[in-house]
Amino acid sequence: MRKIVVASDSFKGSLTSRQVGEAIAEGIHKVSSGILCDIQAVADGGEGTVDALTSALGGELVKVSVTGPLGNPVEACYGMCGDTAVIEMSAAGGITLIEKEKRNPWLTTSFGTGELIRDAFGKGCRKFLIGIGGSATNDAGVGMLQALGFRFKDREGDEVGYGGGETGRIASIDFSEVIPGLMDAEFIVACDVSNPLTGPEGASRIFGPQKGADADMVERLDASLRSFAGVVSGYVGADRSMYPGAGAAGGLGFAFLSFLGARLERGVEMVLEAVDFDSKLAGADLVITGEGSLDRQTCMGKTPFGVLLHARKYGIPVIAIGGRVEPEAVDVLREAGFAEVCAVMPEGMELREAMRYDVAVGNIERAVIRLMRNLKF
Repeated sequence: MRKIVVASDSFKGSLTSRQVGEAIAEGIHKVSSGILCDIQAVADGGEGTVDALTSALGGELVKVSVTGPLGNPVEACYGMCGDTAVIEMSAAGGITLIEKEKRNPWLTTSFGTGELIRDAFGKGCRKFLIGIGGSATNDAGVGMLQALGFRFKDREGDEVGYGGGETGRIASIDFSEVIPGLMDAEFIVACDVSNPLTGPEGASRIFGPQKGADADMVERLDASLRSFAGVVSGYVGADRSMYPGAGAAGGLGFAFLSFLGARLERGVEMVLEAVDFDSKLAGADLVITGEGSLDRQTCMGKTPFGVLLHARKYGIPVIAIGGRVEPEAVDVLREAGFAEVCAVMPEGMELREAMRYDVAVGNIERAVIRLMRNLKF
């Protein structure tokens, strides 16, 4: 029996990774019922990672009320898979949780992310897979650490408040109330940027403006992070502010590196390692992967490219499908190694229509049927 591994990212706003996979498998079986389809939910550490990994690892979603980026309560979900928690920072501190005119990294906090970790730790999780893309914050992860029991004080010995504007006031750190056993937990963080914490390529200057910072605030935030990094190095014995990825999510990467001994990984690699993807490739004749939009960014660490790299090690051809495909990217994707590139949205169909669940499923099935017939698989 021939085997096809189906490993697509979600079609964001339309279908989950699992739903895309099921639609692909349905299309395959309408051409040949004798093919074994091994569906693997995957993601790249961004939106959809919790759903994909929780599904792949046979876990359950846990919903909790946490502190949002501006201090308001928000409902957030994380995945619990045995003793492993899967968390997306954006669920608690994401930029999409704030209306554009209210975005202000001087005020926003990562406290809610810490509350998610605290809740999962209290339920027995000792391994954490965390995606940190899409943040609204620039507080170097201080808010997250505050939720975990770290205490940050100013020169007068008073505890500082929340938000990027408070980070520069920190003069001392108190570890006495940190959750017992937390430092022994394993943290693997999906991080697809290499920016340091401070400087011309740092968190504030590169990402601050899109989070609502004007030119003056950017400079003040950068100075605050630089001051904080100096304080931290005196306590942890190392300066990790220039480490690649320290500036991710407004410095959240720095907090994970400096205080929790985290390992930063490319998002798709974190996911593929967690689901033991290479073992799924054993005996496969073909891999079908995809995402909502295939474009020139796909080969910059997105899910389909990560899947391609793994399959290529074993000489397995890979087909990429996308809700839409940027015409200029087709040659780039083929040169990267994809055996075929296919758009599922019919020409002339409006995007809003194509994103409807039933329409998206039908489009995928029909596209895969055409592919299989052309391949004579």
